[in-house]
Amino acid sequence: MSTVTVRRLLDLDTLVRFERRRSAAVSPPPLTRLAVPDGMSQPLGCDAVSVPSRFGPLLMARLPRAGCVYEDVDAARWWWIVPADSDVALDWPSPAYYSAGAVVPGARRAPSLIHSPSGGEVPYTPPIPLYLAWCRATGTTPAWSRAVRA
Repeated sequence: MSTVTVRRLLDLDTLVRFERRRSAAVSPPPLTRLAVPDGMSQPLGCDAVSVPSRFGPLLMARLPRAGCVYEDVDAARWWWIVPADSDVALDWPSPAYYSAGAVVPGARRAPSLIHSPSGGEVPYTPPIPLYLAWCRATGTTPAWSRAVRA
């Protein structure tokens, strides 16, 4: 007795339907955003920069002013609140992570606030000093001082 294999061609509609069912079954985890302390305003929007936690104390020592800083113990990262669009014209060297909207990707819980500016009305760390301190800590030349190639 011989075995017969039946193969069915799947059209685009069937594939789309399968993908929609699969996507509906696996919902993404809810987004976790860094919560700004009560009483602080965000007139410039809110983004965040994260670095591995081993660099956190070094950066804090090099900053003239630090805004709200958070620690994510699960991911071993520190997060700084910066004004929105602080990544424009700045190439944040790896392993820094820039997050528009101050979203913490893959967080199981919200990071803890470990520093808040005393008497501050805004949560921001100035992005240029943070960027320069980060470049110095990683031995990276700031993006605007690299040689331009034609």
